[in-house]
Amino acid sequence: MDNYVLVRPEHLNHYGYLFGGMMLKWIDEIAWLAASMDFPGYSLVTVSMDRVIFKHRVENGSILKFIVLPEKIGRTSVSYNVAVEADAPGSKEVVEVFSTNVKFVAIDADGTPVPLPGNQELRSGKLP
Repeated sequence: MDNYVLVRPEHLNHYGYLFGGMMLKWIDEIAWLAASMDFPGYSLVTVSMDRVIFKHRVENGSILKFIVLPEKIGRTSVSYNVAVEADAPGSKEVVEVFSTNVKFVAIDADGTPVPLPGNQELRSGKLP
């Protein structure tokens, strides 16, 4: 599943570039959207991101492309690879600025993990 965000002034840090916390917020939300589409009717919560490494700074006006692909389905969890590419204003090239793996767990109303269905076609893309 691909999604896009326009970096605006309210997303910038005091140096004039994208605030890292905003990137992490978008990654969590967009990966959750993919998981929710793949497992409708389940309550999914984020349990981890495997790494947080900002590869390049992101300028105001950049268009970010979030590429979210399912990586693994476990008994109660599912993980997605997320890559973020930036197309800066006036640039002729797109660069990868961030990548991570986000893991979600399905829970019931009490917060207890519940099994996810297996062997289903995922709306966000096919497993490798």
